Amino acid sequence: MSMPFFAKANGDWIRATPACDGDSLFVAGIRDVLVCLNAATGEVRWRVDFVEQFKTAVPAFGFVSSPLVDGGSVYVQAGGAVVKLAKATGKVLWRALEDGGGMGGSAFSSPIIAEIRGVRQMVVQTREKLAGLSLADGKVLWEQPVEAFRGMNILTPVISGNSILTSTYGGQTLLFDITSSEGIFKANTLWSLKAQGYMCSPVVVDGVAYEHLKNQRVMAVELKTGKELWTTDKSYGKYWSLVANGDRILALDQRGSLHLIKANPAKYEEMDQRKISDKETWAHLAVSGSEIFIRELNALTAWRWSE
Repeated sequence: MSMPFFAKANGDWIRATPACDGDSLFVAGIRDVLVCLNAATGEVRWRVDFVEQFKTAVPAFGFVSSPLVDGGSVYVQAGGAVVKLAKATGKVLWRALEDGGGMGGSAFSSPIIAEIRGVRQMVVQTREKLAGLSLADGKVLWEQPVEAFRGMNILTPVISGNSILTSTYGGQTLLFDITSSEGIFKANTLWSLKAQGYMCSPVVVDGVAYEHLKNQRVMAVELKTGKELWTTDKSYGKYWSLVANGDRILALDQRGSLHLIKANPAKYEEMDQRKISDKETWAHLAVSGSEIFIRELNALTAWRWSE
């Protein structure tokens, strides 16, 4: 499978981050295939081909949404829908928000699970909307259209209490409040900014959202009010993967540099920076204790960080 010319910078291969529950490894193959492997041996336990099963088109950008494991289930956005599968067998348990697959189908954003207004639910951002789904049967609890250029809803939204922060390419940065009255949910826009996110999911620290923008600058926003606190003058790479720990933020730039940033609402404060690869680093960084694992274009590297 070959990527469109403007998406070839990081190769013609898997976009989604694998998920592991300690026993099984769930890998999203680029042609809309989900494979479950024995994490110890690599033996294939089951394989689901969504294109074959649901007769949908192979998505132009491949299988991008990362699998989510919860209890005995696995959730993905694939086959032009949101799908719940049995973790042990790969059997499809339900399929929701169907839109046909292909270029206009399989979404980029990864599903998340959150308790909102006392109800544990799945929050997904498709290529056209943000929605909450019942984990039991996939019933749509609430939905909200989200404008984006050609459905480029790429980043995974951030949950803060009963509010959801998202941002889109060709759209805006938005905060929605989810309300519930007599079991009926509704999404309400609390505020919006013209600033556009792209592929990078924001992080929230002490009520402030830190976001990498489409224009490759970095912005801090007060979550409660939508007030822009600062935006950097400097531009960075096309993509950052962000991880927060206390008031420290690690940011992996697609150009092969790793930044350590202090979560400071008053100004952009970079504490340290390392050039970690001469190749591009599009994959999301992984942190385990004091160790950092980085997938560059042709290798995997491990680093250690400390005060």
